Amino acid sequence: MYDKTIFAKIVDREIPAEIVYEDELALCFRDAQPQAPIHLLLIPKKPIPRIAEAVAEDSSVLGHLLTRIPLIAQELGIIESGFRVVINNGPDGGETVPHLHIHLLAGRPLQWPPG
Repeated sequence: MYDKTIFAKIVDREIPAEIVYEDELALCFRDAQPQAPIHLLLIPKKPIPRIAEAVAEDSSVLGHLLTRIPLIAQELGIIESGFRVVINNGPDGGETVPHLHIHLLAGRPLQWPPG
């Protein structure tokens, strides 16, 4: 057994979150500490610790997550103005929760390079 992350607790409804999208494989909710006017986290319901630990069997869920992003962006009305998608991996990559998550940021011009 593994220690449940905060994201696994959100999936199990042990911790509340402002959910904006959900299906059988994925959950998307607003970040509690937003870095942009729109800052969502899209996570797999299956706990994958980080992208570097994804295995071949995770390919379908990873593809599913990536194809949900434009659907969510369309629903939010940000397809035309644009958005940024970020996956952090490890401490130097900015990862703070060991449960794979995709940041979707929008609602203002985003600078490059980040950080």
